Amino acid sequence: MAKRILLPDEPITDLAAYRDIGGGAGIERARSLGPGAVVAEIRESGLRGRGGAGFPTHVKWSGLAEAGARRSYVVCNAAEGEPGTYKDRHLMRMNPYRVIEGIAIAAFATGSERAFIGTKAKFTAEIEALTGALAEMAPAGLAGDIPIEIVPGPDDYLFGEEKAMLEVIEGNDPLPRLHPPYVQGLFETPGGPAQPAVVNNVETLSNVPLILARGAKWFRSFGTEESPGTMVFTVCGDVATEAVVELEMGTPLSILVYVAGGGVGEGRAPKLMVSGVSNAPLTVADIDAPLSFEGLRSVGSGLGSGGFAVYDDTRCAVQIGATLSAFLLAGSCGQCPPCKLGTEALTERFTSLTLGTGTEAQIGEVAAWILRVTDSNRCGLGAGQQALARGILERFPDDLAHHIGGGVCPADRVVAPPIIESWDQGAMRFTFAAPPRT
Repeated sequence: MAKRILLPDEPITDLAAYRDIGGGAGIERARSLGPGAVVAEIRESGLRGRGGAGFPTHVKWSGLAEAGARRSYVVCNAAEGEPGTYKDRHLMRMNPYRVIEGIAIAAFATGSERAFIGTKAKFTAEIEALTGALAEMAPAGLAGDIPIEIVPGPDDYLFGEEKAMLEVIEGNDPLPRLHPPYVQGLFETPGGPAQPAVVNNVETLSNVPLILARGAKWFRSFGTEESPGTMVFTVCGDVATEAVVELEMGTPLSILVYVAGGGVGEGRAPKLMVSGVSNAPLTVADIDAPLSFEGLRSVGSGLGSGGFAVYDDTRCAVQIGATLSAFLLAGSCGQCPPCKLGTEALTERFTSLTLGTGTEAQIGEVAAWILRVTDSNRCGLGAGQQALARGILERFPDDLAHHIGGGVCPADRVVAPPIIESWDQGAMRFTFAAPPRT
């Protein structure tokens, strides 16, 4: 597996240790280059967002810098909640200093006057690590020239959606707005000037100090042309070893499953693999697909935030679809009726099929709801449900046929959504939270 550039061998627990591994060199070079040149360096690096969408980081930054707003803001999205994912929390625990330095560079490059870290209140270890790092870095001049505030928020799936995160920072519930952060930012008043924001996740910002310190060309020496660098992945489910691992972009999925994860049980084969709940599930035919934005797009799926759940050939794809749809139903805020009604209808149809009471007509209803669940959506939850349900429908016809014929899922093979609560690195096992109520 590739050399790690983000994850240290041991946690970085004080500023001196961070300095020993080159900490601070990124912000120092940023100041010597100036804001415009910093954005240009990020553009040359090809850094793309690691939170799910893979959006080019420099586009967000340049848009904010060129907006000419009197006030603008940087937000670090640290509210990780995608099932099967535990990488941002691991990064915050292993090296919170680099997260803070990345935020400081982003604020400098975009001309922002204030920065926020939105994270879940229950992430107490991560909040403690960030608070301690900030307390050391600010007096040393390594946290930039602006205040950085940690904002604890609710344990809601939608808190991780960027528009909902801005609502929480303003003291409201995590309900996605209509407009993106570059249009409607923070603390705006009716009729007042625009105050746009840029939102990047923990892993994206953790790459920034390294790019500034070592250069765009160095960063591009890892990964692929379209997906440079590395990415922190998690793997869980029916694998021998659950893991958090950093791999070069473009590494085959088989390395994550068979090397990092140790493969599935003896005599078994991977049947369904899915990154989070917002992408089409992969089959064993996709096992060598490259772990890059373009690689998984080429097989009709997506990289997401890099958290993979692997299910072996004793599992039922329809039952997995019912479970993950129920998770999305619980997470849907209800502002957009097609999303709430669609996730509910799809959960009910998939569940009915698993109980042996499904019909051919219900398959048609699933197909119809797939087309409508994204209507008038404020966020990407409906699109995630669409990709998941369409993938089940198109890629696992045998499982569907079994249930239409009255077949049921074995009680001992029912799955729960892999909502990771914590990581025991010594035991190489995750602890999982109970699923949310629908």
